[in-house]
Amino acid sequence: MQKTRKHLELLAPAKNADFGIEAINHGADAVYIGGPAFGARAKAPNTVQDIARLVQHAHRFHAEVFVALNTIFHDNELEGVRQLVHQLYDSGVDALIVQDMGLLELDLPPIQLHASTQTDIRTVEKAQFLDQVGFSQIVLARELDIATVKKIADATAANLEYFIHGALCVAFSGQCFISHAHTGRSANRGECSQECRLPYTLEDQKGRIIGKNKHYLSMKDNDQSANLRALIAAGVSSFKIEGRYKDLPYVKNATAHYRQLLDEILKEMPEYAKSSAGHATYTFTPQPEKTFNRSSTDYFANGRQADIGAFDTPKFAGEELGKVRKVGKDFIDVATDIELHNGDGVCFFDVHKELVGLRVNTVQALDKYTYRLFPNEMPADIRNNTQLYRNRDHAFMRLLEKDSASRKIAIDAAFYETPDGFALTLTDEQGFSATSQCSAEKQLANDVEKAETSLRENLAKLGNTDFIARDIGLELTQPWFLPASTVNQLRRDAVEQLVDIRTLAYERPLLRAAAEPPAIYPQDSLSYLANVYNQKARDFYHKHGVKLIASAYEANEELDEVPVMITKHCLRFSHGLCPKEAKGVIGVQGTVTAEPMTLISGNDRYTLKFDCKPCEMHVMGKVRKHILQMPPPQPIAFFDKRPA
Repeated sequence: MQKTRKHLELLAPAKNADFGIEAINHGADAVYIGGPAFGARAKAPNTVQDIARLVQHAHRFHAEVFVALNTIFHDNELEGVRQLVHQLYDSGVDALIVQDMGLLELDLPPIQLHASTQTDIRTVEKAQFLDQVGFSQIVLARELDIATVKKIADATAANLEYFIHGALCVAFSGQCFISHAHTGRSANRGECSQECRLPYTLEDQKGRIIGKNKHYLSMKDNDQSANLRALIAAGVSSFKIEGRYKDLPYVKNATAHYRQLLDEILKEMPEYAKSSAGHATYTFTPQPEKTFNRSSTDYFANGRQADIGAFDTPKFAGEELGKVRKVGKDFIDVATDIELHNGDGVCFFDVHKELVGLRVNTVQALDKYTYRLFPNEMPADIRNNTQLYRNRDHAFMRLLEKDSASRKIAIDAAFYETPDGFALTLTDEQGFSATSQCSAEKQLANDVEKAETSLRENLAKLGNTDFIARDIGLELTQPWFLPASTVNQLRRDAVEQLVDIRTLAYERPLLRAAAEPPAIYPQDSLSYLANVYNQKARDFYHKHGVKLIASAYEANEELDEVPVMITKHCLRFSHGLCPKEAKGVIGVQGTVTAEPMTLISGNDRYTLKFDCKPCEMHVMGKVRKHILQMPPPQPIAFFDKRPA
């Protein structure tokens, strides 16, 4: 099946093959995973063999596997990239998620290409260009509001992918270089040092301190649960959960949560279809707030909001419990209406505003709204009226640590007579059918009711297969007696055939042809912000009308102070200091401008410049001298039998 925008896709992250298999079992229509190299999460590599194992499991449900090959490549790496892509294609991978346009100039197999969010898709013009050069799916910038998504959908034909859950990078994806500038670890090379999660002091232009030791570049986590219908109406068909570094309970919980929400929508909107087969059932009730999150925001989906930052902590504080009533030698009493359990994890902010966590060994209920907690180690500075939070619900996590989902494909069974015996036809929810037959003597049943009940029960015994019986039809002229062994063999043969038919029927998505003549890029010159790191990428852009091309920041040719982070998050707006907002209040006339601010971390000082026309904040910085001495990346070879 070739997907259109009418096929809704739940796309889940896979740190490894086992996580991906669980995501499929919990209802994902597709998963994305990193390969052995060149993925934007360098600490989550996977062998081609493991990816092939994931592909085999996913394709049982006609679900898909995408490999994130979304770093920028040095010239030394291009041959290794080419070899790896061929291996991934041979392993059955459905699509590649890519950032580097040089990949499109390599000798590749006909594997479908998706434009990564690192390609910085936040304008209609950029989306149109990527739509015309061969991308079947484009991953929109997280910062886009729903109205802009609709404009992009109206101007393009590619499927649109949108992040609906998980961590938010403060910078426009692909437009953050602060990690490379300071450590040589490039976000565009999968090695981000996450300097956005550090504490900073914020000063205004006159040196007055606005705030100290706050995580001013740390965002809350994304949650678009309430916006799914609006996103569908705007043209989004792929709904992406962030989290290739996240643990397995997070993947299970988030996938199950959005699977249930999308299934509700599919029931309401018959004009849309699910993009894979099977229905997942769970041993738990999904509650995304119980696994890692920094509180939640729908970011810019419905326009700019002030409360999008996780300034207090980049860690998982969890659900609010209540305040401490009493502190004893080895216990803490807390007032709360939330049921607590032995093994829970709780936390609080200490006098230094740092989040302190502790594990509760034993919980004792004192009354309906008061619990006594006996932690494994008493914290030094907890006191009465301290607000407590729970960041590990032990009972909930125990459910997720076990087998917590089962995914089954619904089938209809038709059992009927043939001239010399009986036959069984199984038809699955996608319309695939298989028939098995047997020769058998037809004997009338002594107990009609018992015979029919036994026959239905044996036909429905699908056990550990991928199937579950939805309807069992009996087309018999007489109430025949059949031995259970005969019925069981018919069922096993039909199931085996159906599995084979489904396997042969699976269609890998097609590579989309680029437009001819080649589309023209929206600009004729590119700065370091375009992330051009190799000659093949230069060739690509030259072919598409670009005349002047600067090297990527990672080439270390930008020696002066430049924006090392570009973000739609605005610290002036967050603190009620936005001149655009003030203009309507105090009658300011003329051009709207904002004075710079300064972020301070240790001995580092970063000037914040505000470009009010597009509503952007630029964090200014320059590459450190020792980074300039680092050698270029070395070639990575992958075994490949094909000629170069």
